[in-house]
Amino acid sequence: MQMERHGFQAEVSRLLDIVAHSLYSDKSVFLRELISNASDACDKLRYLALTEPGLLKDDPDFKVNITIDKAGKKLTIADNGIGMNRDDLINNLGTIARSGSAKFMEELAAHKSTGGTEDQKNLSLIGQFGVGFYAAFMVADKVEVLSRKAGEDAAWLWTSDGKGEFTLAPAEKAGRGTDIVLHLRDDASDYLDAGRLASIVAKYSDHIQLPIHVTGDGEDRKVNQAAALWTRSKSDVSEEQYRDFYRHVAHAFDDPWATLHFKAEGKIEYTGLLFIPSTKPFDLFNPDRKQALKLYVKRVFITDHCEEVLPHWLRFVKGLVDSEDLPLNISREMLQQNPILTKIRAGLVKRVLGELAKKAENDAAAYGEFWNNFGAVLKEGIYEDAEQREPLLKLARFRSTKGDGLVSLADYVGRMKEGQNAIYYISGDSLEAVSKSAQLEGYRAKGVEVLLLTDPIDEFWIPSVEKFEGKEFKSVTRGGADLDQVKADADAKPEEKKPAAEGIDNLIALMKLSLKDAVKDVRLSSRLTDSAVCLVAEEGDMDMRLARLLKQHRQLDATLPRVLEINGSHPLIAALSKAVSNGGKNDAVTDASWLLLDQAKLQEGEPLNDPASFGQRLATMLQKAF
Repeated sequence: MQMERHGFQAEVSRLLDIVAHSLYSDKSVFLRELISNASDACDKLRYLALTEPGLLKDDPDFKVNITIDKAGKKLTIADNGIGMNRDDLINNLGTIARSGSAKFMEELAAHKSTGGTEDQKNLSLIGQFGVGFYAAFMVADKVEVLSRKAGEDAAWLWTSDGKGEFTLAPAEKAGRGTDIVLHLRDDASDYLDAGRLASIVAKYSDHIQLPIHVTGDGEDRKVNQAAALWTRSKSDVSEEQYRDFYRHVAHAFDDPWATLHFKAEGKIEYTGLLFIPSTKPFDLFNPDRKQALKLYVKRVFITDHCEEVLPHWLRFVKGLVDSEDLPLNISREMLQQNPILTKIRAGLVKRVLGELAKKAENDAAAYGEFWNNFGAVLKEGIYEDAEQREPLLKLARFRSTKGDGLVSLADYVGRMKEGQNAIYYISGDSLEAVSKSAQLEGYRAKGVEVLLLTDPIDEFWIPSVEKFEGKEFKSVTRGGADLDQVKADADAKPEEKKPAAEGIDNLIALMKLSLKDAVKDVRLSSRLTDSAVCLVAEEGDMDMRLARLLKQHRQLDATLPRVLEINGSHPLIAALSKAVSNGGKNDAVTDASWLLLDQAKLQEGEPLNDPASFGQRLATMLQKAF
């Protein structure tokens, strides 16, 4: 059969060059990555063999062998796991950073421009994109992958020099599994030393649950403990061991932000070793992202995609759960209906939220870092999970008009003004945009704190919650601002309320007539102090940002008319009011009305219905001004 030649599906030459020469300072990481992949392959076959024991045949004991060939300058990492066929090799090894190579490049640029050590930035980046296999090209100028899938007779040889192409050809292999042969570079000869390899395995992969052997220098020896880390007592596990296990189980390179190691005893017994990452994965909000907590039964791997172990809004949690009560031969379909899993899920959620509550109370700065990474995901829980809504609301943190720090809802309620009966918020696409919104002017003048919300999920959880400690949530972009009821602080400077311009009623009537159905109403504003106009949603109408989000996703066709509020004491409004009272030309006032409406839309980030007319009116006004 003729050899096949394929091109990698990515910006290959540049990407592989980055992986091989720029991302890692510690080249020995390549061995950890290849061993982790081998371990995963064995775990997958162990699970399949529960229902298809024939897959193991005459080779039931899983293992990883690292073989040194000094004469040939080759290093082989071999496993007897599930193996790969032709399609698997193309899909798994022929598609680099399959979550998106362009995104990979963007993240690389972002990491290079931010703080932190090079090791932290680069290793975190690799962990996000699952390109650890290609770290082999740091030490090898050619990589061969010989693999035979369990239950199949055909074997395939994948070969690449890491410069843009790979070849695939039929091959011969005695048993199942995968052999990765690294043809080492001249500067990587130290990886042909058995003692050096043993120390690397002991550092990175001591916890792997299958024996790892190094064969070379005339001996064959096991170089790891091959013990399940989670079965040990917490006092017997070091922070470094927890870190290395987290990196193995999560395929990550950062340090865990929090580690939860526990054993639940009673009617249901299970062990949990859970980790909360310290960095946010780039695909956290990808709809295809699955729950990554591994499920074991009596230390036998079952699955790493059990959606019932944790709710989707805790999808950032990594680690594993090992149950003593689930049947060993349970199928994936049965898992979804098993009542024991429901109880395990409730216990895990309680422990994770309890750990977060302790962190929030004892280390606000560290909790702030966590919230910046994963707060938007927890807000999904507020929306989706009514049972956990109360503890999640207590964990929630927000930016506000009070300063740069994060505030809790309890903090907000505790410093509400006398006469204030609602928790005020404003939502938008960015912190910079909402903090400069004209709707905030009156609230700032009164010293009323407003929460600044920038996550899309904010538009959904707030309507489902409605109240916190008896205080309703109220958007400052809705009509009916009740600022007159709020009393200023005793030591505050008395508020100077400027009267509306004379003839303002006539101006409002003419603006309503000019704008017609383009607005729902035109009225005087009690919230504006500096700006001339702003748009607000009528009470009971859909919030403006929610409407904008739905329209972007084509779930809303028409643009909803809004209320145009005007600042009766603003010099421009006063001038227009005076012009109307003096019998000024209606055409000029009409043009000014449309310009003010368009100005209000631009302030809100809304698209203009007729940009051409806006430009013409603006040009006419400027011409008259000079």
